[in-house]
Amino acid sequence: MSFRSLVHLSLDSPAHAICVVGMEICLDLSGCAPPNCESFTVSGSLGVLVDIHNTVPGKAREEAAMARWPLLHPMDVLVKMTSPSSAINEEKILVSYYQCNEKVPVATALLYLTGIEISLDVDIYRSGHVEMASDKQAKKNWVWGPSGWGAILLVNCSPADMGQLVDKKSGNLLFMEEIKGLSQMTLKVEGPSCVLKKYRLVLHTSKEESEKARVYRPKKDSSSSFELVLGPDWHTYTFAPLEKNLMETFYVEAVEFPSASFSGLISYSVSLVEESQDLLIPETLLYKDTVVFRVAPCIFIPTTQMPLEVYLCRELQVQGFVNTVMLLSERSNSQVASVYEDPNRLGRWLQDEMAFCYTQAPHKTVSLVLDTPRALKLEDFPMKYSLSPGIGYIIQRTKDHRVASMDSIGNLMVSPPVKVEGKEYPLGRILIGGSFYPSKEGRDMSKALRDFLYAQQVQAPVELFSDWLMAGHICEFMCFIPAQYKQEGRKDFQLLLASPSSCYKLFKEKQKEGYGDMPLFEEVRKDQLISNGREASTINQLLADENMRKQNDYVENCINLNRDILKRELGLVEKDIIDIPQLFCLEQLTNVPSSEQTQKLFARPYFPDLLQIIVMGTNLGIPKPFGPRINGTCCLEEKVCQLLEPLGFQCTFIDDFDCYLTEIGDFCSCANIRRVPFAFKWWRMVP
Repeated sequence: MSFRSLVHLSLDSPAHAICVVGMEICLDLSGCAPPNCESFTVSGSLGVLVDIHNTVPGKAREEAAMARWPLLHPMDVLVKMTSPSSAINEEKILVSYYQCNEKVPVATALLYLTGIEISLDVDIYRSGHVEMASDKQAKKNWVWGPSGWGAILLVNCSPADMGQLVDKKSGNLLFMEEIKGLSQMTLKVEGPSCVLKKYRLVLHTSKEESEKARVYRPKKDSSSSFELVLGPDWHTYTFAPLEKNLMETFYVEAVEFPSASFSGLISYSVSLVEESQDLLIPETLLYKDTVVFRVAPCIFIPTTQMPLEVYLCRELQVQGFVNTVMLLSERSNSQVASVYEDPNRLGRWLQDEMAFCYTQAPHKTVSLVLDTPRALKLEDFPMKYSLSPGIGYIIQRTKDHRVASMDSIGNLMVSPPVKVEGKEYPLGRILIGGSFYPSKEGRDMSKALRDFLYAQQVQAPVELFSDWLMAGHICEFMCFIPAQYKQEGRKDFQLLLASPSSCYKLFKEKQKEGYGDMPLFEEVRKDQLISNGREASTINQLLADENMRKQNDYVENCINLNRDILKRELGLVEKDIIDIPQLFCLEQLTNVPSSEQTQKLFARPYFPDLLQIIVMGTNLGIPKPFGPRINGTCCLEEKVCQLLEPLGFQCTFIDDFDCYLTEIGDFCSCANIRRVPFAFKWWRMVP
């Protein structure tokens, strides 16, 4: 008795075959048909399904069993077992041959079947539980969309021992909380033991895919530890000879996110192998069952999502900033975590270096920090150890180790969910800045980081022009805020864009009202202005400065280029955009060695950047611009409030000019916010 996909029947003696549940066996009926026979009938016992193909469709199983089928026309007779057998030859197929116009068969052929079940199963229907697939072939594919299927793996991003769940001495997975978060894969083998023990069972994946994930199984002698069976350096695992039925659960984790060199798909197979008794004859593969996982992507969260937790750099230089942000967090019911100053990595550059993201499977959602490190010694950075329990930490290495580099996560923003020309982006779109065209001084985000962002697939990136900015980060000229009031024909958010022309318009209005002599930076100490390269200019002086006007005309052109891209790629119209008054000036690069200095000038906000908003629901933390004070009120603050407060926002202007100093960094970079993940499940979309 053996495994066969094609069974040749005999009239002399019964045929015997082993059939794996769910696997089809084709019957060769014509090979043993008696001469002059024109038709046949076929029937099976209760545990067998018989399907007749290449015939007139529509016959039920009972009709098919009673019908006579012509031998002259080619057809496929397929047999399938519905359950494993408890004994050998438990099920049978009977084929009867008939001559023309005869009611009694002239011959019969008998096939005895022994069913065994070998099934590798995962959470194919994304319910959070392992289920047996109704179609074994479906397990071999991974399909996007609300009607899709396929299992999902989470990346192990534990900050304490990322990728080190395996004890190096024993090779075992120590029983800890992480094991509960791993995806499950079950193996079921059932059938007569006298049949099973004749064959060998192998769990395997490709060498390349074994580097991307790990598979563990419980140790037989302990309920508290797990052994690594597949992973780096181990792409096959052979089971001990089967003496009885087997039902075992494996735990699977990914060790890296999708990238340019990794699609995110990982397949695992279990193969039943028959070893030859003859050394000259190779072993024979009898049956293979395969499942496919997709590694869950790293998903970025827009500022329009509600805040959960605020991380701050506590240091005396920015104490005013810290106190105000803590107040905002209380208003938003968000927790505050402290991150202390670090001499190597500058904790004050929190947002430029790292982003809060999340990754998700049906059974678990994990918040994590994606870090683009500025320093070589990663363990020196306190943020890694300040994370709340359950928050992951992963590293995406970069080539440029300067702070505020374009080769960092700081040069990234995420739009809220949008619909563009019929295409939905339910998780929004990643926005990244670059140079747009090759030039000697051009700066771009590193290819490795760009490729990583594109490889996640679920937030199709949009590239903007940001190389005109000194830091090169798009957050210096744009910001998203959630819409508080639903309006027909409006988006669920507003896009704020920096607008030099709006600022000039405001200053001209104040000049006509007789306030041309009012200065900027009236409340700022002289030493702070000097260290920042600024003067307490009046409205009249700024409006009369032709060089300043030319510089801001250039900036306006750069912003308008991005404005058109954002309208096209996010499906925006003008009523979705709010222009925020902001001036810029062109200067040489800072924070670079003299050998890297260029002749090209780059734009830097002239007064604290009003677009560097900390968005916490309806509470907005905005850099105090220190604009001209008219009747005791800064006219820039007043204008921003006129634009945003009618929309339901409470504007708090943070009075801490030190946050704006070049050696400390941009205002928003001193804080980072963990936000509520999207309710939408990423696997339900179609990239």
